[in-house]
Amino acid sequence: MSGNRGGPLSHVRVLDLSRILAGPWAGQVLADLGADVVKVERPGAGDDTRAWGPPFLKDTSGEATGDAGYFLAVNRGKRSITLDLSKREGQDLVRRLAARADVLLENYKVGTLAKFGLGYEDMNSVNPRLVYCSVTGFGQNGPKHDHAAYDFMIQAACGLMSVTGERDGLPGAGPQKVGVPIVDLMTGMYAAVAVLAGLSRRDQTGTGEYIDIGMLDVGVSMLANQAMNFLISGKAPRRAGNKHPNIQPQDVFATLDGHIALVVGNDSQFVKFCEAVGRPEWAAEERFRTNAGRVTNQAVLLPMIGELLATRESRLWSELFNAAGVPCGPINTIPEVFEDEQVKYREMSVRIPHPAAGSVPQVASPMKFTKAPLAFDRAPPMLGQHTREVLREIGLNAVQIETLAAQGVI
Repeated sequence: MSGNRGGPLSHVRVLDLSRILAGPWAGQVLADLGADVVKVERPGAGDDTRAWGPPFLKDTSGEATGDAGYFLAVNRGKRSITLDLSKREGQDLVRRLAARADVLLENYKVGTLAKFGLGYEDMNSVNPRLVYCSVTGFGQNGPKHDHAAYDFMIQAACGLMSVTGERDGLPGAGPQKVGVPIVDLMTGMYAAVAVLAGLSRRDQTGTGEYIDIGMLDVGVSMLANQAMNFLISGKAPRRAGNKHPNIQPQDVFATLDGHIALVVGNDSQFVKFCEAVGRPEWAAEERFRTNAGRVTNQAVLLPMIGELLATRESRLWSELFNAAGVPCGPINTIPEVFEDEQVKYREMSVRIPHPAAGSVPQVASPMKFTKAPLAFDRAPPMLGQHTREVLREIGLNAVQIETLAAQGVI
């Protein structure tokens, strides 16, 4: 595997056997950091997300390439090879790749890779320094360990949907999922963090690690303050729309021409807010003087704020609050996000050369390093784009490679 890339992980080789989203997101994080990530896909089909469209990336002639936006969002920076893991020859090649790797990512159902001789114990015997990370819906043990899982059902099962959405009794009430596959994404982030910890420990001990990441575990961990609210009070948190259960005022408010998101995070900010809107007496009132009081009395306070904010345009309120040091902002559409001056300045949208499309747009990593800057130089790969290149790197000659192709192994 070639590791001639920039970034703080340019010395790290990753063998990525994962597909769909959680595992590939972890692989993309590592690739963004400079790791050489070789993605193993099924011959002729590839990762399921290649087909999860429309929309599909178009080539330079305007024809669809067969790669959906979903795939393009989570596979930047990787090299794609095709291997049939059900064939002995394919399994042997995985072992050869693992022998040279630092990290192996996989998200097959529990026990699947072990049937192929590619489980952790098998790989540990090939490479004792390997950090092997398994991502599944429910973890490697427990009564549900063999159940299939997708982000949507985990958002429901972990309790996230019970606290997301408008409160009962209002139009649109009911449980809601988050607008992106947040548990998948956070599972990928936890996996990447765990891999980095495994690599750090290996530097100290000389031995690898086995990491077990379950999506349900991640979803439960993400409940954060909502979980703690329940654990210390015994009361089940409820959906509250855009209102924060512990900080007020924090909500979406209608203005004369739209809406703004207002976040008053502490008592001093509330004083500044009241002065900015010309109601300094609110901050002196006992009911609203402290955050606890504002949370308790939000049914009184929020309508007062809402009535006032409805009298002026969003832009004017934003300018006024930002000048006063009160956090607020517009509710942008996604096109508006990429037109935002701060987003543009931080170069969060990039284009990477692509062999079929000329170039492909990407949302850049938010991690910015000064001494080892990240390089966005590898587009999400076409299916099997690097198969022959990678196989040559592990010692196969042209005849051997063509024989594997004729056998349907690659």
